[in-house]
Amino acid sequence: MPAQAQTHEAIAETLRRATAALRDGGVAFMLGGSLASWARGGPRSQNDVDLVVPPDEAQDALAVLQEAGMRIERPPEEWLYKAYDGDVMIDVIFEPTGMPPITRELIDQAEELSVLAIRMPVMSVEDVLASKLLSLSEQRLDYAPVVEIARALRERIDWPALADRTSESPYARAFLVLLRELDVLPDDA
Repeated sequence: MPAQAQTHEAIAETLRRATAALRDGGVAFMLGGSLASWARGGPRSQNDVDLVVPPDEAQDALAVLQEAGMRIERPPEEWLYKAYDGDVMIDVIFEPTGMPPITRELIDQAEELSVLAIRMPVMSVEDVLASKLLSLSEQRLDYAPVVEIARALRERIDWPALADRTSESPYARAFLVLLRELDVLPDDA
C-alpha cells in the first residue's frame, strides 16, 4: 500500500527525530529515496522517510526508533522494516534494489550533507534512481517520481553510469528513451 501523502514539514520533523535517534543509538544509516534527491536539490518528498542501514543493524535500528516513541512493523517483504512517527512512515531499508550489500563502509563512503541542519550520509542520486528504476515492473509502473528527480537533477546525474547499472531492466531502458523524448537528458548523455 502506498504511503499516505504527508506535509513536507511533518516529514522533516520525522527525519530529524529518526536520524537523531539512530545517531545517538550508534546505528549506521544513510538517507535514501526521495529525501536523498531532495537533499541534493530535487523535488520535495510527501510520502515517507527512507533510511538505509546495514542488515546486521536493522534490528538495532528498529529498537532505537521504538525507544524514541515510534511504532514499529515487520512487513512480509524481506528487504525492509517500517516505523511510524505518528502518521509519517519510515522505511528502514537494509537490502535496497540495485545496490551492493549495505555495510558500514559503504555508508561511510556516502557523501555527507547538511539536511535540515543535521549532518548525515546521503545516498547518491544515481543510487536513488537505480533503486527506483530496478523496482519497476508490470505491476508497479509509475515513472512520475523518477522523471521528477531526473528533471530536477539532470546536470548532476552520471547518465552513462546509471544506464550501465540499469541496463538489464526494460523499464529502465524505456525510462531513458522517455527522457530523450522529453529533452531531459543532456546532449552528451
